[in-house]
Amino acid sequence: MILRPYQSAACEAIFKEWQENDSTLVVMPTGGGKTILFADVIRRVFPRRALVIAHREELIFQAKDKIQRVTGLHADVEMGEYTAEGSLFDASPVVVSTIQTQCSGGDGGGRMSKFDPQRFGVLIIDEAHHATSQTYRRVIDYYRTNPALKVLGVTATPDRADEEALGQVFQTVAFDYEVQDAIHDGWLVPIQQQMVHVEGLDYSSIRTTAGDLNGGDLAAVMEAEKNLQQMASASLEIIGQRRALVFTASVKAAEMTAEIFNRHRSGMAAWVCGKTDKDDRRSYLSDFATGKIQVMCNCGVLTEGFDDPGVEVVIMGRPTKSRALYSQMVGRSTRPLPGVVDGPETPEARKAAIAASAKPSCLVVDFVGNAGRHKLVTSADILGGKFSEQAIEKAILKAREARGPVNMTQELDLAEEELREQREQDRLAEIARRANLVATARFTTQSVDPFDVLHLEPTKARGWDQGRQLSEKQRTLLAKQGINPDQVSFTEAKQLIAEIFRRWNGNLCSFKQAKVLKKYGFETNVSFAQASATIDALARNRWRKPEVGGQRSEVSAPPQGDPALN
Repeated sequence: MILRPYQSAACEAIFKEWQENDSTLVVMPTGGGKTILFADVIRRVFPRRALVIAHREELIFQAKDKIQRVTGLHADVEMGEYTAEGSLFDASPVVVSTIQTQCSGGDGGGRMSKFDPQRFGVLIIDEAHHATSQTYRRVIDYYRTNPALKVLGVTATPDRADEEALGQVFQTVAFDYEVQDAIHDGWLVPIQQQMVHVEGLDYSSIRTTAGDLNGGDLAAVMEAEKNLQQMASASLEIIGQRRALVFTASVKAAEMTAEIFNRHRSGMAAWVCGKTDKDDRRSYLSDFATGKIQVMCNCGVLTEGFDDPGVEVVIMGRPTKSRALYSQMVGRSTRPLPGVVDGPETPEARKAAIAASAKPSCLVVDFVGNAGRHKLVTSADILGGKFSEQAIEKAILKAREARGPVNMTQELDLAEEELREQREQDRLAEIARRANLVATARFTTQSVDPFDVLHLEPTKARGWDQGRQLSEKQRTLLAKQGINPDQVSFTEAKQLIAEIFRRWNGNLCSFKQAKVLKKYGFETNVSFAQASATIDALARNRWRKPEVGGQRSEVSAPPQGDPALN
């Protein structure tokens, strides 16, 4: 199986991080092919044995099948009545198991105790945002008694609160490829957001439990007949003939929502929950896949492990403060139709293919009421992992004020561009203000903003970088380039180092050269050779900028050289 470019880049990044660290994390969106990624990692570490841990039965068998298809290696399942062979000579090269199975057993050691940690080369944690829990930490610590073990976590968009906790489990983040990246590159469909105002819908009295809306309080609000009637009526107008997946706050709400839909058109909706008979669930989902059922309501069972690219609309009857949960629910609709993006080789061609397909986008419907003190998640939050909070707020406001669907991918890009333009205007205004204050200025040694010199926008700090310190190698690299490592954060330092390497690989001018060029009013995105020639010409001209339009632009500087180069 041929990996997509970002999957190949992620795989290379994982092995690079493992050269100096024992554990690393990959962030990749739902529909991005996380299982195929770690299957290829397993293929590359063979003959070292691999253990894959997940938390849902559906994920276990999906992982087993994909691993065997990608690698050609046999995978055993350790779960319930399924047991993986643990003997020395009959052991399969891959074991796939649930976290519950690993911790189960009356001897206190769980079923993980049947496995010898020394015989595994890699431990992979699927849906790694769960890895901060006590049960996961217990399993990870058990297998890490093998000092040679490498650990990989894979997750879609995690909660901001999870990010910092993940930084305590995983030493580094090898690759961060999020929903917005995949949409820009043409691998996922654009997300349309529609906010529906529901009169009387009030979340303000709902308590917060474990970081999310309290389940009992939320169910009481969402099960109110008046609220459900308004939500279902609005949804019917919005979805048209499109297939829709409804997430509800309770089993009762799922049953009631399906019943209300069916009042409008008999047999158009069904509902499932964790206690639905497996044969019945299979039958309902089959009818949903073929379009016999248009609306599928569910409570907590189709959030993960449910892949149906034909889903075009996600109706959020289960508001949440959890970005990870919201991301999982939205992710059920972001996949393009089969075969649409497999042939085109460029992002533009893939996006054009999606636009021309029967599913050019997906729609997320949120119901807006009185949120009170709660900050409820929207699609802007899951798309905005790398965007500023200001841009996210601007995009959410646009969606709230709109009367129809809003392309949140475009709105976030537009909001960030507007903020960038405003910052540039403010910067130029400050330069003009200083120029008016001092007619002629003598350049002196001063603190220089490296982001300003390189025309970079600092990326938003992620939680997993909180409290991280630069290595001596990183500090030395920055210092040699003339950047004070004590004046930048860990996140900023990583971004600057990446830019330094980009310039080296592209034969572009160095940061020291860029400082001089910017100081004298020259373009900084030029080749190393061109920068050297320009700086040499300045030195020969006693650090005076060449005449422009008959006027000489002079800058006082020590004749022996520019201090920025030292």
